[in-house]
Amino acid sequence: MTELRYDGRVAIVTGAGHGLGRQHALELAARGAKVVVNDLGGDRSGSGASAGPAQEVVDEITKNGGEAVASPDNVATPEGAEGIVRAAVDTFGKLDIVVNNAGILRDRSFKNMTVEEWDAVIAVHLRGSFLVTKAAWPHLRENGHGRIVNTSSPAGLFGNFGQANYSTAKMGLVGFTKTLAHEGAKYDIKANAIAPVAWTRMTEDLLPADFAEQLGVDRVTPLVAYLAHESNPDSGEVYTVGGGRIAKILVAEGAGWGTSDAMTVESVRDNWAAINAAEPFTVPRNVGEQMGPLIQQLSS
Repeated sequence: MTELRYDGRVAIVTGAGHGLGRQHALELAARGAKVVVNDLGGDRSGSGASAGPAQEVVDEITKNGGEAVASPDNVATPEGAEGIVRAAVDTFGKLDIVVNNAGILRDRSFKNMTVEEWDAVIAVHLRGSFLVTKAAWPHLRENGHGRIVNTSSPAGLFGNFGQANYSTAKMGLVGFTKTLAHEGAKYDIKANAIAPVAWTRMTEDLLPADFAEQLGVDRVTPLVAYLAHESNPDSGEVYTVGGGRIAKILVAEGAGWGTSDAMTVESVRDNWAAINAAEPFTVPRNVGEQMGPLIQQLSS
């Protein structure tokens, strides 16, 4: 079986001082990539800062014979995002792979959530992914090649109590990923997203302790590494991953109900079962395909 390598490739992994990001960085480096290990070095709420965590991962990579540089920059600021990308280009001369993994938690029931708790989480997960990718985009276009892996979450895809801020950011990354896939296609820039389930400091009080070993970060990183590889053919997709299982998430649309007559509240009520029918369904690849049934109805 041919080993997948990343020799000659340069990767950025954000939030790589701990957990999933650390494992992603170690794996890519072990397979030949030169890695920018980014981590602000704060706690899981985003408080504090330290260059230590990123440097420790860099030291581990270099000890194992790899090449890496530490970046303690903040993904949530334009200056920080540009600094992360500059670290890649100035140190290694190029950039090929961006893994947006940085994140924080400020869990709170919606009725008690503060504006600051909302803004802080959106800033790191969603704005941070935008800013880092925005800074990287010109380099990927110039290469005529790029791979972007964004980190969504089951909480974003399906919702979760006490995580209105987090789930909103994570679902936002789905739309972000799909749009990047469309805009990057011409330049062989592929963007995909993962929705991981793993035992980390972010989830240690959310997941049963009995599953800590089974939900190890080593069971998520192989998917990230494959999506970051030049041989990956897919773009604009979202995959759940954890515990040794990977599955594709489908954004699907049912057959629905339509009428050429005047639509009323009562007709909506009377056709509610058809409107909600999950089958048969389609999986549109773009807005044009999604609008197809409506255009067909209007033209008939």
